[in-house]
Amino acid sequence: MSTESQPKTIALIGALDTKGQEYGFLRQCIEAKGFRTLLIDFGVLDPPTIWPEITREQVAAAGGSDVRALAAARDRGSAMAAMARGAAVLVPQLYAEGKFHGIIALGGGGGTSVASAAMRALPYGVPKVIVSTVAGGDVSGYVDVKDIVMIPSVVDIAGLNRISRRVLAQAAGAICGMVSAEVPPAAEKPLVAATMFGNTTPCVERARAILEKAGYEVLVFHATGTGGRTMENLIREGLIAGVLDITTTEWADELVGGVLRAGPHRLEAAASCGVPAVIVPGCLDMVNFWAPETIPPQFRGRRFYQHNPNITLMRTTPEECARLGEIFAEKLNRSRGPVTVLIPKRGWSMIDAPGGPFWWPEADEAFCRSLRRSLRPDIPVIEVDGNINDPVFAERCAQEFLRLMREPIEERSATS
Repeated sequence: MSTESQPKTIALIGALDTKGQEYGFLRQCIEAKGFRTLLIDFGVLDPPTIWPEITREQVAAAGGSDVRALAAARDRGSAMAAMARGAAVLVPQLYAEGKFHGIIALGGGGGTSVASAAMRALPYGVPKVIVSTVAGGDVSGYVDVKDIVMIPSVVDIAGLNRISRRVLAQAAGAICGMVSAEVPPAAEKPLVAATMFGNTTPCVERARAILEKAGYEVLVFHATGTGGRTMENLIREGLIAGVLDITTTEWADELVGGVLRAGPHRLEAAASCGVPAVIVPGCLDMVNFWAPETIPPQFRGRRFYQHNPNITLMRTTPEECARLGEIFAEKLNRSRGPVTVLIPKRGWSMIDAPGGPFWWPEADEAFCRSLRRSLRPDIPVIEVDGNINDPVFAERCAQEFLRLMREPIEERSATS
């Protein structure tokens, strides 16, 4: 039998000391559909009630722990943290070895934390499903920026009943369908990552059209914190050929304390990986908050704009913009590949335009002065006489990007 005709394998990862019955049922449902299974145990405190192919000893050892010592300590929190570390190492190794094609888990908060750690370490596109008691609430701490499907368990995962049987059977159908799904073939084009906000949409859309006409496939990320982190992760995974980072607003939230933060490592992936990048201070004029009543009291008296009933924008000050210029320089100075900074002189968003509610040229200029003072002299800073959403600026962004992508490999290497 050829490799292509053999049934695919689905990994089941969980605590088999407490969930053995449920995993046995899940395995039965999956195998009934013609798939193989690979059972991975990360239980610690009691012996497994169903025998796995990958033992808890192997999982613990992958993270540098001894499962017997973890069991003897009787500290469930520390044990789960140790098993999460091991699972995040071992599961990607098993996938790289071709041992499975998709993965599913079930559990409460502890089991979900271990299983999700393993799934977050897997590449994008690997089918990942978790049936969890915490699904339906805020699962960002488990999913982060990865393509993990969370299914609410409805009832606690404690034995089999008419509700849990249906949920688990349907979850088995979901992972089997995901593993067997065929992606329609399409021409493979170089991937470009671009960032966008509502306030920079005209710019990004015009630039995207130019790049797509030039033969690139453009992935647009909404700069809401999660979008920026997702883009940075894809760059680090080697999937992105170039970056059109028009909307860097997440750094304003990170610095000032807004709600759409992408973390302190934003702007680092393209620099460290040598990926060509065009950087723009898009929407750095604004810090994002939810409804007005949620704004911290220390910001009273600042300049605000009601974007919609649930989102309130606050204008960044000259002092904050100057600090942002220093941060951008510090991040971009690490660049191992070609990078260009483009600055629209007539505003960084729809509302930061002459006559607009956030038009404050002194604040924008504070960023430019600070950036130039700290930036490596070989990194170009190009000022364009227009607003960020003017066609002339969007077209210049696309032109500079295409120029960077045409730069010979030898010249890129010389800057490394």
